[in-house]
Amino acid sequence: MTSQEIRKLSNEEILEKIKTGKCELLNLRMQNARGALEKPHKLNALKKDIARMMTILKEREMDGGNK
Repeated sequence: MTSQEIRKLSNEEILEKIKTGKCELLNLRMQNARGALEKPHKLNALKKDIARMMTILKEREMDGGNK
């Protein structure tokens, strides 16, 4: 998910995506620990997506705007 796509979402939608992303990240980490993870690159991509979303939320918080 690109930052432009994230910026189009509301704060509530971003928070929901962060929550689901963290759950998915936990599942991927568990699969990786068992050695059953087929696509390890998904771990890094998901972590970066979550970080992007959190950064955009922080930017909005600092600007004082709630979309």
